[in-house]
Amino acid sequence: MDEKIFNIRLGEVKDADRILDLLKQVLDIHRNGRPDLFKVSDGKYSIQELTDIINDRNKPIFVAVDSDNSVVGYCFCVIQRNIGSRILADIKTLYIDDLCVDASLRGRHIGHMLYRYAVEYAKSISCYNVTLNVWSLNSSAIKFYESLGMKHQKIGMEQIL
Repeated sequence: MDEKIFNIRLGEVKDADRILDLLKQVLDIHRNGRPDLFKVSDGKYSIQELTDIINDRNKPIFVAVDSDNSVVGYCFCVIQRNIGSRILADIKTLYIDDLCVDASLRGRHIGHMLYRYAVEYAKSISCYNVTLNVWSLNSSAIKFYESLGMKHQKIGMEQIL
């Protein structure tokens, strides 16, 4: 089998269609796990909304690409600050809003590469930490993030009425 090489780079507008395809894979996981919360839709973002995010320096999207420069995964990030909070320390955080690797390529450490790239980026811009939220229905994602050394920071709870 021909072993592909994967690289990480900043997402570009030309990547938008492929990123939208991958976002649908994540939506399917969530919708299948919690159809009471996630509805059938055209996706999380329109092409214009995604283009705006790609052009926003405070919301970097890192993409994993194969040797043909085709996007095989992404990591949406948001730079956050707790400025002026009465109770939270004024720290800079790199929040991972979404991370996905194409289902056909999972298990090839592309997610690890994306996460490590995001961590190095966070260090380079003097972030205090890297955070993310993960739905409890997604046990494989929880296991993945724990394997990277992430720890639980807080837990969201619900009671369905």
